Amino acid sequence: MRRLFGSVRSRATLAATVVVAVALVAAGTAVLLSLRSNLLGEAGTAAERSAREVAAELAVGTPYDQLTLDVDDRPVQVVDEDGRLVAASEDLERISGTGVDVVKPQPAATGEGDDADDDGDDDSGESLEPGEIGAAGVGDGSATIDGDTEDYRFAGVPVETRDRGRLTVYAGAPLSAEHGAVDTALTVMLIGFPLLLAVVAAVTWRVTGRALRPVEGIRREMAAITASEDLARRVPVPDTHDEVARLALTTNETLAALEASVERQRRFVADASHELRSPIASLRTQLEVAAAHPGLLDLDGAVEDTVRLQRLAADLLLLARLDAGERPADARVDLAALAREEAAGRAGVTVRAQDADVATAGSRGQLGRVLGNLLDNAQRHARSAVEVSVRREGDLAVVGVADDGEGVPAADRERIFERFVRLDAARSRDDGGAGLGLAIARDVAVRHGGTLTVRDAPAGGALFELRLPCA
Repeated sequence: MRRLFGSVRSRATLAATVVVAVALVAAGTAVLLSLRSNLLGEAGTAAERSAREVAAELAVGTPYDQLTLDVDDRPVQVVDEDGRLVAASEDLERISGTGVDVVKPQPAATGEGDDADDDGDDDSGESLEPGEIGAAGVGDGSATIDGDTEDYRFAGVPVETRDRGRLTVYAGAPLSAEHGAVDTALTVMLIGFPLLLAVVAAVTWRVTGRALRPVEGIRREMAAITASEDLARRVPVPDTHDEVARLALTTNETLAALEASVERQRRFVADASHELRSPIASLRTQLEVAAAHPGLLDLDGAVEDTVRLQRLAADLLLLARLDAGERPADARVDLAALAREEAAGRAGVTVRAQDADVATAGSRGQLGRVLGNLLDNAQRHARSAVEVSVRREGDLAVVGVADDGEGVPAADRERIFERFVRLDAARSRDDGGAGLGLAIARDVAVRHGGTLTVRDAPAGGALFELRLPCA
């Protein structure tokens, strides 16, 4: 059963069919009850009309044997105040539901019929004037006329006569029409409802199939992309402008972002391998020469290559942690004090704090790394001086690092923040740069909810501005 209804299409078809079935059953029940009520009301009206016709004859003094009692083969009884049957339809053989079960008139001298039910609908408590006809009472019963037994709706109408006291006329209207109409309607429903449900199920199955066809196409294409590992492929976008089309567009956007991320990782690995290969090859060459000729060992060069490897490994590790979404600490960092600490021991670097208390929340180590990288970059390109400024701008703490070098061309002011990017003037590896310092600085700034940009310094050169939320 779980596999049978394991698809959206089958569940939607089942749900629609069940909902329509419940609605049809409720509507059919209401129709049948309404139809039966209307037919019963019509039968009661017909029975009351027949009873009033006989009551009108009694009100004008018509003798019992001259009463019109055999119209349309309907059962009629006339009962006196004592519950004695005084007149009845000629072919009446059996009757129930009127309170008087006898079918043959009883002469007054015999006293028979005194055991009749005096609790019938004779309205004996109603006060009537001679010749006046009272309100009718209605009930259900059955009668046998000339060998035919049917169900009837009986109406009992009281009439006050001048010489015979109060009489009650019971007249019945057959319920065969009501039973036939209800049975016919029920038969039609029992035949029509399953056919209608079958149509609803078929239409729902077809409509949901057409609606879900693009989804199946998206699924197949995603499965093919997963199998082929070709992230350049895209899923088909249906020309429907609905939720499925928006799903396809979002899926393609996700694939594009995933492709860009994978490509970035590939370039990162390739660039990291390239950057690691040079110092490792240089160090190996020096060690091999030293092994063959100990006197030729360049110890300073070996130490320099080892330090460069250490720095590069530390940079790669930090980038990996940042890419993994590592959240920075939530400590309070005094940016002016941190700038002075990073500038200590660096020649030509001055720190100017314009505000007394400029602090942010984050990792002191990572923010120190940002300032250190910015100072390394500034010193590498400065002619003589580097200035660090710390100030507040509204809710932001701003740290500026300016040099008096040649500056950064406008076309390269975003490219320099990419990983392993070095401008032509800075491509020498003699200083150990691998093109990761500014990329790390911007990534750390973004992780701390800030920004890192570059523009022209007022006195020439480049001005890097780090903006962070104030603590």
